[in-house]
Amino acid sequence: MLKIIDSILWATATILMVYSGIYFTFKLKFVQFNFKEMFRNLLKKEGNNITPFESLMMVLGGRIGVGSIAGIALAIYLGGIGSIFWMWIIGFISAANSFAETTLGVKYQEKCDDHYVGGPSYYIKKGLNNYKLSKLYALIIVISQIFGFLSIQANTITNSLSINPIICGLIIAVISYIIISKNTKQLFKISAKLVPIMTLIYIITSIYIIILNINLIPYLIKNIIKEAFNFKSLGFGVISSFIVGIQRGIFSNEAGLGTGSIAASTVKSYFPASQGYVQILGIYITTFLVCTATSLVILTSDNYFLGNNINGIELTQNAFIYHLGNIGNIVIVISIILFAFSTILSGYFDTEANTFIKPKYLRIIICFDLFISSIVSANIIWEMVNIITAILAIINIYALLKLKKDVIFELRRYKECGKIK
Repeated sequence: MLKIIDSILWATATILMVYSGIYFTFKLKFVQFNFKEMFRNLLKKEGNNITPFESLMMVLGGRIGVGSIAGIALAIYLGGIGSIFWMWIIGFISAANSFAETTLGVKYQEKCDDHYVGGPSYYIKKGLNNYKLSKLYALIIVISQIFGFLSIQANTITNSLSINPIICGLIIAVISYIIISKNTKQLFKISAKLVPIMTLIYIITSIYIIILNINLIPYLIKNIIKEAFNFKSLGFGVISSFIVGIQRGIFSNEAGLGTGSIAASTVKSYFPASQGYVQILGIYITTFLVCTATSLVILTSDNYFLGNNINGIELTQNAFIYHLGNIGNIVIVISIILFAFSTILSGYFDTEANTFIKPKYLRIIICFDLFISSIVSANIIWEMVNIITAILAIINIYALLKLKKDVIFELRRYKECGKIK
């Protein structure tokens, strides 16, 4: 039954996301390729607020989670290597959706204590004047973070370590509680320091492995493209690669779900479109650096078998060990821990911004869930994540298309006046 629901939801979500991405790509005149404006706005700071760089690091902390390590391995296992090609395609297309949702998030942001909050639940409420749908999205965000995105982080850490799951779960819960007990500005400053370090460690190690196997890369790239259009079994090869590539690509970069715009909306800007440019960088870093590096490291190894309790991390871990031995295992374990905790930090902020539960109680709920998630089967968590991700995408893309005039207006206003600032 869950598989049928998952198929229907993802068929709907895929159509909407591809249509929306293509629509905004043309209407916004290929905004996702304007790299000059992306870097130009990255280091800007307007007033004594959270900076665009800090917000990007917080968003990347959520995006470059285990979805970029375990999720990509899972894509190769379930959809074949052709799924990597469709992950690249959805990366380019969904970047336009990321621009739109970030622009709307900043446009309809609200002041909360000493910082700003925003995201889909805010632009649905204030832009669409749809209070009920806004509350529904906020509720699903809370459920998805606590019982989905954050759960898979804890589960992945446990699966990568040779430690008793109960002990591992307790350690994860305690460390997480200490981290998320910080105030909002402290959380963003932690991300600004943690995310660049963890990303560089992982990318440099992956590039080193790729260079060692450089003679295989042209062959692998050719095979990835070839398998993406494999029409064997009456087209099932293409369909499987396409759907899995879309799913894992969206889960990894989160563009179109609206989740990235929540942290991005903490930046106060006179021109919301400027933050839209910044967040496009996050899509490219996640999809074309981290995810592609992961896939090539796996494809240059010799083992694609995961077993029954499918998480995906086992495949990536085996690949790093195959290439670098014990050093590879150390690097991947460190990366998993850093990636997972950065996602927990980002996920906590998203949850706090969308719920009326007092922070002290919310922290206890999240840490208890992290403990339980360290013990349960990865299959259960991935099934829930897939369904929830599709629902978030459907609601958010609906809102983006309804508010498309606002996005177009803000980009035009930025082009006319924003560059002078």
